[in-house]
Amino acid sequence: MAARPGAQTPAAPAVPDDGGTDRKPSVLVLACGALAREILALTAQHGLSHLDLHCLPAQLHNTPDRIAPAVAAALADRGAAYDEVLVAYADCGTGGHLDRVLAAHPKARRIDGAHCYAFFAGLAAFDRLEDDQLGSFYLTDFLARHFQTMVIEPLGLDRHPELRDLYFGNYTRLVYLAQTEDAELTTAAERAAATLGLPFVRIATGYGLLGDFLQPASPGDASA
Repeated sequence: MAARPGAQTPAAPAVPDDGGTDRKPSVLVLACGALAREILALTAQHGLSHLDLHCLPAQLHNTPDRIAPAVAAALADRGAAYDEVLVAYADCGTGGHLDRVLAAHPKARRIDGAHCYAFFAGLAAFDRLEDDQLGSFYLTDFLARHFQTMVIEPLGLDRHPELRDLYFGNYTRLVYLAQTEDAELTTAAERAAATLGLPFVRIATGYGLLGDFLQPASPGDASA
């Protein structure tokens, strides 16, 4: 299923409650819409049929001040019906406001990291990327797929391409953190780098810490 910015992703099927002691806890995954495709892939890959997925609009990526209020509203609307809520957001530019929202919801926890780039790459690995070269502009599979609608149009570069260097003149490279092996996405990311006038680097990350986050019984190593 193709991910579309702002599109609500259908929930994964829930395991019926048969009243038995083997019932899995009901878990809501409250996620950024930019992660919908990856979460559905992991749900299918690992048989996580007890997870229900609800996505908030991917456009919140560009308005981080709206993330914490949107998560708070979704928790108030949906959270009480579940044993646990996995919030598939990092801090994502909220300046700690998301953590303050989650502090009021003991059943809810978020994935580690400052942003999705860090939890896809691995926290320590991302720090090494930053230390290796300052000024990297990052793309994920989602952003490579929706570069026009998530980067170019919100910045007005479709109407005023002369502003490119004003926005990106201090960047030194475009780093594509690839979740999948997809030649078309790699080409799209290369094209994005050319559009921005930046050298291109591709790093295969897979799903990073996201898979372990969805499977709390098998915690991952955040230092990977």
